[in-house]
Amino acid sequence: MLLLPATLTLREARDTQRLLAQALEGERDGEVVVDASPLQQFDTSALAVLLECRRLAQASGRPFRVGNAPDKLSALAALYGVGELLVA
Repeated sequence: MLLLPATLTLREARDTQRLLAQALEGERDGEVVVDASPLQQFDTSALAVLLECRRLAQASGRPFRVGNAPDKLSALAALYGVGELLVA
């Protein structure tokens, strides 16, 4: 399981994406689950990071889901039309 940080805004997005991509490389089997429960402060950059994680998981033939998403993240994903792609 991959864990998001408490803050994921444009400022943290690049480093967070890099760390998540490295973690995905280290775990090559099974479902990719990203735990979003730590998120407290975020913007649309969080969606971009999650979509990239999803893309990487799918490229390796692995299922992907986001767990424990805060209500605000789910609402933001729905607003941008990607809710069904990210939030399980």
